[in-house]
Amino acid sequence: MKKAVIFSDGASSGNPGPSGIGAVIKTADSSYEISENIGTATNNMAEYRALIAALKKASDLGIDEITIHLDSELLVRQINGQYKVKSKGLIPLFMEVMKLLKRFRCYNIYHVPREENKKADMLAKNASLQKAT
Repeated sequence: MKKAVIFSDGASSGNPGPSGIGAVIKTADSSYEISENIGTATNNMAEYRALIAALKKASDLGIDEITIHLDSELLVRQINGQYKVKSKGLIPLFMEVMKLLKRFRCYNIYHVPREENKKADMLAKNASLQKAT
């Protein structure tokens, strides 16, 4: 059994505008960072894309149990089924997250204040300032 904690965040300047994703994946013995420019997106799209990238990386690492921390209350409530996903642009991203979560034996997702998500926030903001690849 391999466990990890994920902190992820998306950043968009302009909403929509230049956007980046950031994530930190911590296991018992290592830490992985994701920081990538994703071109033009809304803030919520960037939040979902950051989580998708983190879930893919965690799955590739063979992790089967994850605890996810997000500072986006909207995403947490949508993934937990408390809010419906109404935005046409978010539906495919939501569906991809739900599909990826099935790869894990178990997961928990929590809303945290932005102050507790500083590293992922910094990675996302820095990536949003880079040129898209």
